[in-house]
Amino acid sequence: MVKIAFIASDAQIAQRALERLTARYAHVAIDEADIIVALGGDGFMLNTLHSSMHLDTPVYGMNCGTVGFLMNAYHEDDLPMRLTVAEEEVINPLSMVAQDSDGRQHKALAINEVSLLRAGPQAAKLRVSVDGKVRMDELVCDGALVATPAGSTAYNYSARGPILPIGSDVLALTALAAFRPRRWRGALLPKTAKVRFDILERSKRPVMADSDNRSVRNVEWVEIMSDPTVKHRILFDPGHGLEERLLSEQFV
Repeated sequence: MVKIAFIASDAQIAQRALERLTARYAHVAIDEADIIVALGGDGFMLNTLHSSMHLDTPVYGMNCGTVGFLMNAYHEDDLPMRLTVAEEEVINPLSMVAQDSDGRQHKALAINEVSLLRAGPQAAKLRVSVDGKVRMDELVCDGALVATPAGSTAYNYSARGPILPIGSDVLALTALAAFRPRRWRGALLPKTAKVRFDILERSKRPVMADSDNRSVRNVEWVEIMSDPTVKHRILFDPGHGLEERLLSEQFV
């Protein structure tokens, strides 16, 4: 019998689901589990993946939130069987290093995207380099982001960035409301690329960096690259994995 650890977000609907599932099925502590079942929305799923990555335990999400792209449908019946036949997707997060105006460096991982956002009334000015080569001397915009395939349907897609197939070794670099160059939409980069943003006119045009809701204010520069040493294991019901969801999203 598969050993299950149930965890839930603070949302009332998720807490009630937790009560019902733990009353119905045997459950164990997270560090003893074969599978973690996360009850909530995508935000809670991201938090769960971050907090449990040291365990190398797959996570099966059931949607009890408002957004559930990384989640499975909520059903209480036959859960052990669903977990047994679930299909696994392995994704690598982005690694972010950001230096702030005090010279302090901040490191974080992002499963969906790393975004830079203007933190004042004026547009940001960014210099964009890829693998040590300056590709754009000045990008005037509300911000920019680098997204993984798993995160390409999130903020990236809302910013009119491309949806990336889950198996592609590609990252999306997407501009947010680009002013100069006018309407520049971004670029597709190999997964091995290291992207660097240098913030120009920092005192006049402050910028913050955000990595899966972990923010750094008044950044001087930010470097972003995929981290192949970290692997997040996510379980999906057969026929409803990330590859199918990413494909289906393009025909909505």
